Amino acid sequence: MKEPKANLYKSSGELVEEIKLEPRIFGVEFNPTLIAQAVRVYLANQRQGTARTKTRGDVSGGGKKPWKQKGTGRARQGSTRSPLWTKGGVAHGPKNRDYSLKINKLMRRKALFSALSTKVADKKTFILEGLKLPQIKTQMLVKIFKNLKLEKSKLLVLPETDKTIYLSARNIPEVETVLAGDLNAYVVFKNQNIILLKESLAKLNQVFLAGKKKEENTSIKGKIAKTADRKPRLSKITKKDKPKTSKRPEQGLR
Repeated sequence: MKEPKANLYKSSGELVEEIKLEPRIFGVEFNPTLIAQAVRVYLANQRQGTARTKTRGDVSGGGKKPWKQKGTGRARQGSTRSPLWTKGGVAHGPKNRDYSLKINKLMRRKALFSALSTKVADKKTFILEGLKLPQIKTQMLVKIFKNLKLEKSKLLVLPETDKTIYLSARNIPEVETVLAGDLNAYVVFKNQNIILLKESLAKLNQVFLAGKKKEENTSIKGKIAKTADRKPRLSKITKKDKPKTSKRPEQGLR
């Protein structure tokens, strides 16, 4: 892939420069299968699965037969808590269920990097220089988005929690705010445009790439330790190299 680049803008909409992005995050090959899996796992984990209804066995009462089996001319009934009756149980209703799915950390990160790389390749990623609001004011943020000429859904990525920006963006339709450390493939693809603060780029490197260096260092140290602990191999002794042992002297006849 080409070296990933994105435009850096001021709040006024003025283009400052084109900056290079981290290729390990924004220059990854598109992997639709992995992204689909990560999105499916994310959405499944949002479900609570606590909905539950009572069956005819769970509803209290109904132990007595309403009327005798024959002779009344009415349909036979065995309990007043049948699903056919008012205040009866529910047939085939929802039960408590765990919908959660698992995906390993490396796959989840690769899916995120692939999604971000796609947005950069499609020129849907914008870097914003120094976004600071003096007060909670929705119109200030609306004006900034107009200056950037962004009309469709927008994802604003913040380096850290900023209550002023969050409350200002909360009431704007098709605008979602998220912390850089909480990014996932679903929120990236859910929105048309990605707006990253300049500080958010450093935060992404810190969160998603700092661990990689540690893992590499630990794996290298582990390999060195293993090789150091190994016992030296003894060279194989061939039959020729074996010392000839003298035969035991023959014992005399008794």
